[in-house]
Amino acid sequence: MTLIINGEEQEVTAATLADLLHALDYEGDWLATAVNGELVHREDRAVFPLSMHDRIEILSPMQGG
Repeated sequence: MTLIINGEEQEVTAATLADLLHALDYEGDWLATAVNGELVHREDRAVFPLSMHDRIEILSPMQGG
């Protein structure tokens, strides 16, 4: 299925947001995720279904200043 991930169109096979994060090698409890502009909490990612053309934003903290 085609998703827009952090502004880039990508083909993925993930069915849930948690599956997508795993497939993209995002790990840790410090991620912020949103689907179509709506925040998705960490505890909801495993059951949050993805649909064709969803817009996914994945934010992780960066070191430095």
